[in-house]
Amino acid sequence: MDTKQSSIIDELTWRGLVKQYTSLERITSAQQNKAGVYCGFDPTADSLHVGHLIPITLLKRFKLFGFDPIALIGGGTGMIGDPSFKSQERVLQTAQQVKVNTDAITKQLKGIIPEVKFANNYDWLKELTLLNFLRDIGKDFTLAYLLNKESIKTRIETGLSVTEFSYTILQAYDFYQLYQNYNCQVQIGGSDQWGNITSGTDLIGAKVGRDQTKAAGLTINLLTKKDGKKFGKTESGAVWLDAQKTSVYEFYQFWFNQDDFDAYQMLKFFTFLSQSEIEDLKTKADAQPQLRLMQVKLAEEMTLFVHHEQGLKSAQNITNAFFNGDLKNLNDEELKVVFHSIPSGVISSGSFLIDGLVTSKAAGSKREAREFLQSGAISINGEVINDENFVLSTDLALNHQYLFIKRGKRKFFGLDLKTRK
Repeated sequence: MDTKQSSIIDELTWRGLVKQYTSLERITSAQQNKAGVYCGFDPTADSLHVGHLIPITLLKRFKLFGFDPIALIGGGTGMIGDPSFKSQERVLQTAQQVKVNTDAITKQLKGIIPEVKFANNYDWLKELTLLNFLRDIGKDFTLAYLLNKESIKTRIETGLSVTEFSYTILQAYDFYQLYQNYNCQVQIGGSDQWGNITSGTDLIGAKVGRDQTKAAGLTINLLTKKDGKKFGKTESGAVWLDAQKTSVYEFYQFWFNQDDFDAYQMLKFFTFLSQSEIEDLKTKADAQPQLRLMQVKLAEEMTLFVHHEQGLKSAQNITNAFFNGDLKNLNDEELKVVFHSIPSGVISSGSFLIDGLVTSKAAGSKREAREFLQSGAISINGEVINDENFVLSTDLALNHQYLFIKRGKRKFFGLDLKTRK
């Protein structure tokens, strides 16, 4: 990343990230004064996913450009849920679940961006009485102002409770609290957060004076893929930042499997490579597309960012083992990751391989399993097997437990071999 860019806005602009901002002058001033900048994370689950990586990387980018970034955990607002552009009312989580999620994503974020400050809006929202809320905050918002917000306007006809209606006011109050107590002058978020962000800048203006406020907001383009599919979703669901939910291998493969157009965009959106490094990489990739240079670099950079050196090494070890068809040199933890990253099943020692092929989903039927065996398309832990009467045993299994079936050149399946009692 080249921090010689004249401003954070210039940096974000060439990356294609900037959607809109309230005041270029105030953002520039905030950078010069090393002021705070914040982004909020509501604890809707016990892990963040790859969709959160744009705001996470944004906080680090702002840090590199001299700002004092703050990750705000929504332990209070998470009790309500942001209604912005949601089609229906959220199901409220229990206080216990919000606490569990809050602790989990706080730990997760501190592991990824330990250089930023952390705050939890529960700390001030829990002290806010209804009367104080109405007198000190509610008086600064008119119904006409709130109803003009797109995030609210789009939900009025389908139903919007007073609870969710109040969300944008609470988020505005968060910005005011950070402005007053953390010298935080800029709020950032996705383009769907524009209404909530401007509520914050307007509230601060009302409190400290329109001519005195230094508060500004900036929103980022939401990443859309070339095929129009939602970023961060796969056939198996969300790609989580928690390695227990999405293994380091699956995480690495998510980035590696992007097409050239999306990989180029994601290098700009997510990595800290400079403009010249990305353009040079694209030129080389265009000349040798079969090497998938952009995808390899993207997968390396993002896995390193989220899962650090050990996670990247593990993902690369597993990737190379799959590519070479040899899983024998993987350690115990990597074998578990492999097993849970491929179609798999459980079968007893002493069972026929033909049954194992069906159980592991390597074959759709016994008839198909026989065809695969007869054609020499099946290997077990690197050994080609064509005997349909072959019996599975722990002697062949890695760690006396795992059998990895390779079908053809690149299809892998797993069997957890249980010993009969």
